[in-house]
Amino acid sequence: MTEAYDAEVMGRSQIRTIVPGGKIGAERKKTPAEMRRKKAIGGGKFVTIEPYKKRKDVGQQRQTSTRQSQPEKERGSAEVKQSYADKVKAERRAAAQARIAAKKGKAPAPEKKKTPTASELLAKKKKAEVSPTYKPQKATGYSRDERRKIKRAGQRLVRDIQKGVNKPASHYDPNK
Repeated sequence: MTEAYDAEVMGRSQIRTIVPGGKIGAERKKTPAEMRRKKAIGGGKFVTIEPYKKRKDVGQQRQTSTRQSQPEKERGSAEVKQSYADKVKAERRAAAQARIAAKKGKAPAPEKKKTPTASELLAKKKKAEVSPTYKPQKATGYSRDERRKIKRAGQRLVRDIQKGVNKPASHYDPNK
């Protein structure tokens, strides 16, 4: 790895190194020791998740055409101007007819759309208040398959009780 800038600039810059994948900037990913997320591996045991995976397309430029819709006709062409003019004309004609009908008393006047003010647009959304009595569910340590097995064993027991079937408790043990 080569240094991109002289030492004085590097000292006060966020840019530390140029990563071989083509990414520039400080490495902000957490080390496995810093990661807190864990997943259940079964039997009441947990394991820390694997660190980040590298993206397949790292270091490659993504084409704009894959991310944004591209114009189908050339900008400023007569077709585009005509289609826009037709659309505007139709909208104006519909609005005028609605006003005339309202004047004659046949239909209610069309409501004008209220455009939001800048302060309304910039107003921050209020966060949903969390109930003070809320307690998150405790992690059981069972994997998804183990949880499903336990749940189904319980459902089987309830079904058999309703039917009047008498089987020993060992029959419903999910750890068999």
